[in-house]
Amino acid sequence: MDPQGRFCPNPDCPARGQVGRGNVTIHSQKQRRYRCRVCTKTFSERDGTALFRLRSDPNVILLVLTLIAHGCPVPAITAAFGFQARTVRHWVERAGSHCETVHDSLVAQPRELGQVQADELRVRLQKGVCWVAMALGIPYRLWLGAVERPRRDKALARSLLSRVRAAAQAGPLLFVTDGWSAYKEAAKRAFRSPVRTPPRAPSFGALDPPAKGRPKLAAWAGRVLGQVVKRTEKRRVVSVERRLIEGTEAELAERIERTQGAGGLNTAYIERLNATFRARLFALVRRTRALARRQEILHAGVYLIGTVYNFCTVHQSLSKEQSRTPAMAAGITDHCWSVKELLEYRVPPPKWQPPKKRGRKSRELLALIERWAA
Repeated sequence: MDPQGRFCPNPDCPARGQVGRGNVTIHSQKQRRYRCRVCTKTFSERDGTALFRLRSDPNVILLVLTLIAHGCPVPAITAAFGFQARTVRHWVERAGSHCETVHDSLVAQPRELGQVQADELRVRLQKGVCWVAMALGIPYRLWLGAVERPRRDKALARSLLSRVRAAAQAGPLLFVTDGWSAYKEAAKRAFRSPVRTPPRAPSFGALDPPAKGRPKLAAWAGRVLGQVVKRTEKRRVVSVERRLIEGTEAELAERIERTQGAGGLNTAYIERLNATFRARLFALVRRTRALARRQEILHAGVYLIGTVYNFCTVHQSLSKEQSRTPAMAAGITDHCWSVKELLEYRVPPPKWQPPKKRGRKSRELLALIERWAA
């Protein structure tokens, strides 16, 4: 047990989320618990991980989740290990929720993407149909997240673009999709930034009142939108039409040259990612009887596989000089994670902010502010 590498997870503690500050000590070696000297609360070694409060052997749980993340169906897990199907699904939901937290903390941060491709998958549930929309950052092959909706409507496109907006830095960007018209409006709404107007000069010695309302939103400089429309007959592609919705041909060529090196406007990368998800998530396999029971289980499975793809899967197109994962290419981490390292990663809570109160602050509060909020 290493207390120097732990932080207090108590949301009410002034020392929450801070590592190596000397406030965490060992409370019990036998029970694997730590104690915070500031809030005097104790917490488990597994607190904040996907294995928290699970009584089965953690090595077996990690083995089962690794098999699930690489395409093994739940019936095969139950036949091989003897667990009930609902137990395995509970583990998948816990792991998916944890992976979504890790994704939001590490991947959903503004960075220069250059080119993003998006697409949707139609998934059959036991009671209905669900649409899964996903996006991929092309230079790093970084999976940017997914959303699920019962219908393929504008809300699906806007929800996906909001996730892409959280992971994209304002600037030149090529956004490529299929021929679905909902992406055009959603992309124009998402890839904008507020324009702050400078304060007006005073007139006749008096200051003019500040402007009210929301600032004006302007499109990102160098924003390029493209579509690739494929026409099929008898399940075969007979023609491909490439449309430039917004931007110039010079900007399109420059974005493609910088992000993928060669080739024209295409959706090959996101379609390859769709094939990876269909191979690894049994509910996405075409013409399968292993359907997902609920949308929540599908959501957990998608985020489990997507986060394993980002942090634990070496991508061949990124491994010219050394083996790299999409997270390594994006600068998020410096090594290839194992599934155990991913599921045991602890996301620190936000830094403590002192309460806003009227009047003079007490000496105790001033000491806490100086030590933990400075």
